[in-house]
Amino acid sequence: MTTAGTQPRPTSNLPVIANFDSAHLTIGAGVAIFHLATSCVVVCYHSKEKYWFLPKGRRDAGEDSGTGAEREGFEESGYRNRLLPIPLRHRQPQAHNSDAAVSPFAIEPVWTQLMPVTRSTQYMLFWYIAETLPPEIEQSLSQMSTQANGVYMVPPPYPATMTLAERVVLDKKLAPVRHENTGVDADEALYESYLLSIDEAQQKLSGTIMADVVRTGWEAIQTRMEMEENSRSA
Repeated sequence: MTTAGTQPRPTSNLPVIANFDSAHLTIGAGVAIFHLATSCVVVCYHSKEKYWFLPKGRRDAGEDSGTGAEREGFEESGYRNRLLPIPLRHRQPQAHNSDAAVSPFAIEPVWTQLMPVTRSTQYMLFWYIAETLPPEIEQSLSQMSTQANGVYMVPPPYPATMTLAERVVLDKKLAPVRHENTGVDADEALYESYLLSIDEAQQKLSGTIMADVVRTGWEAIQTRMEMEENSRSA
């Protein structure tokens, strides 16, 4: 079984009070993209500056942070992806007016980082967990993007009733498609991306919060698989 590492987990910082107007705050999102069928995760490499990282970047104006994470994941790595609902401790309330059954799985950032950009500008970065797309959806979005002169196509959300075991079957033992030349600037043209084992990805990302994004995501995926298997067997 692929493990999620044994290094000590990072801890959250103490809460802070800070205020930033729109001219002094940048909001971004990043993503760990897992290929469930092979227990691998997408990791990027800067071919000039020689460092490993998970894809991330600023969300566009008016764009939802989760959608921005998916788009940045595609642009920087070449892999289309969608956010994955996982069992996760979080502090967000359930919708008060919803009659739907409360799911044990959620799409929320697993980590949030606050980093200074300049002496007066703040960067807030949300880290999400995602998966590569099934072949049929990948093909459909690629065709739609080609017909629209390369415009990025937002993927459909993960189906609420689909188990991870059912999702793995859809891959038909095919490797996920990696698109070339998806970067949007000269620096992103220098990015390479690889599907690595969970352990290797954590080694490459060691010393950064990104290593724990991978670890947290993979542990949550394994937990969801176990929950669904137990539910099926009950």
